[in-house]
Amino acid sequence: MDIITACTMDCSDACSLIVSKSPEGSIKIKGNPKHPFTSGFTCKKIRRHGERLQSPERILTPLWRNNKHWETITWKDALELCATNIQRFRQEPTSILHIQGDGARGVLKYANKLFFMQLGASRTRGSLCDAAGFMAFIHDFGSRENHDINDLLNAKTIVNWGKDLSRSSIHLAAAVRKAEKNGTKVILISPGNDKADAFSDQHIQIRPGTDRFLAAAVILRFIRKNNISKRILDRTKHWGTFKSLISLYDEKSLIEQCMVSKQSVDILYEAYCKNSPCATIVATGLQRYRYGGENVRFINALALISDQIGRAGGGCYYHLHSMRNFNLQWVDDTESTPRRLFRKPLIGREIIEAKAPPIKMLWVNGCNIVNQGPNTTEIIRAFHSVDFKVVVDAFMTDTAEQADLILPPALMLEQEDVIGSFGHDYIHYIAKIVEPPGEAKSDYWILTELGKRLDPAISLPNPETCFKKSLDSEYLSTSLEELIEKGFIRANHPKISYEKMRFKHPDGKARFPIQLHDEPDPPEDYPLRLLTLIRRDAIHSQMLEKWQIMPPTIWMAEKSPYLKRINKEKNVYLVSPLGRLKVNLHTSSHLHPEMVLYRRGDWTKLGGGANQLIQSDITDIGSCAPYYQQYVRVENG
Repeated sequence: MDIITACTMDCSDACSLIVSKSPEGSIKIKGNPKHPFTSGFTCKKIRRHGERLQSPERILTPLWRNNKHWETITWKDALELCATNIQRFRQEPTSILHIQGDGARGVLKYANKLFFMQLGASRTRGSLCDAAGFMAFIHDFGSRENHDINDLLNAKTIVNWGKDLSRSSIHLAAAVRKAEKNGTKVILISPGNDKADAFSDQHIQIRPGTDRFLAAAVILRFIRKNNISKRILDRTKHWGTFKSLISLYDEKSLIEQCMVSKQSVDILYEAYCKNSPCATIVATGLQRYRYGGENVRFINALALISDQIGRAGGGCYYHLHSMRNFNLQWVDDTESTPRRLFRKPLIGREIIEAKAPPIKMLWVNGCNIVNQGPNTTEIIRAFHSVDFKVVVDAFMTDTAEQADLILPPALMLEQEDVIGSFGHDYIHYIAKIVEPPGEAKSDYWILTELGKRLDPAISLPNPETCFKKSLDSEYLSTSLEELIEKGFIRANHPKISYEKMRFKHPDGKARFPIQLHDEPDPPEDYPLRLLTLIRRDAIHSQMLEKWQIMPPTIWMAEKSPYLKRINKEKNVYLVSPLGRLKVNLHTSSHLHPEMVLYRRGDWTKLGGGANQLIQSDITDIGSCAPYYQQYVRVENG
């Protein structure tokens, strides 16, 4: 029997799936060939999902920490324990902190937020992932909007500013490859990519963190050649200040900052200045620096002055808001008073420093925050300072290890929901395909049952109400019944964003940035930039233990001058001011000599976990984590 559903993982593709279920209960997952975006194929991560569902490592019953040992307890006892502690701290509800991530997405996950909002608990703000970039788009254009992905086929040139298409968003990769086969030229700008040739015609290798200077050099070329239309400038603000800022530099000094050649500026100027469409793909990686927002804003400014915004075949592509097509007023209307906020990139530090009141209880769901947040050791110390910690997780992750109580959730294919995407305009109905194993329960069930045990009780609207209220949106023309029948619906968005240069600021005009910060020099004794990039076979830390090979592997450039100090026959360590991690060292001809590459997501408790070496900090805008600002060295131990 074939059932249509969709992927709820933290991925922009949000694939429409067909799940085949045998009479014996085994499942086979494939991409839906009738979905215009999914087009019948999906990634290795989805094809391996059955292994996660059936893994012997999976937690199938509530676990209570008794001293240093885990004990199985009933749901009744687990919920009573949670209720007792909530009642204990409820007189000061901001002493309870809710940390929710996007490990599983969907409308019903907002019921979690509604529960803790009604409780008056503290919550997080900012992002570990992409907030500097999306705030850059909001600063520039008043919103974050993309062209329809298929409009890439109208581009004569695609400038891929840092996205690894061999490991992320396989459907965006397919669109780029299709465009390339049709004659579109693809230019990749990145510090290093071991699959660069597969998705690009040219690769400009840039010094990590300096993308804004390369964009500024190309903008300066436009200024010097007086090649900017008054029609465009009439649709913008701050042009005079921006022009004066850029004119303080000469092209040589700008390209020296990013360590590229004059020919690289020539290539990009030619791509953007032609009277033909040039599309820009903005990767999340280039905004994971201290001045990550600035990196994105200068790239947007280049696309803007070259008349590539609001035209077919042009545009800037970045992460959209995955819930933008839904009406979430049923959640927002409940928040009557402002709540205490904790910045996610500084979560360990801010929990430790919290006063009046201090944090007494944590509830974590959809997020392996100990592994994924910067400065793992500090986050663990913060957890140790909290009286009662609940983690909702299906596996004994680094975060689950720090809990007092672990509650086992249902996973994808085991629960009903409705989701959107942060890469395209389709929304999907998530069908429940199989029953959760053991005693695993959905997050919605857990909080509904917990709410009944509180005094006064907290109630949540039933799932059907959540779905119907969310679908009552200006961007949707459908009912829940139609969505269930069809499986997916396209939201009502124009295929060309910001058409006719009409932007979402109140005055309808775009903004230019007015600052350009120098990139800080490496600290003494730590000359190499640590880039913790994505894996191909797992999303972040959603990995089974058997998939993780220890010690973790790092890569350095074959031409790196720092290799001379290292004997690969001896133990090799990756070292930052926060600590050291034993690693395997490989070399690559595709990397910038000032970088170390680490594929992120492996677990600290198994000997991995690069975030234990990365200091907590925030980006220039968006309260995002500047992971790639961390400098390290590699040495023998």
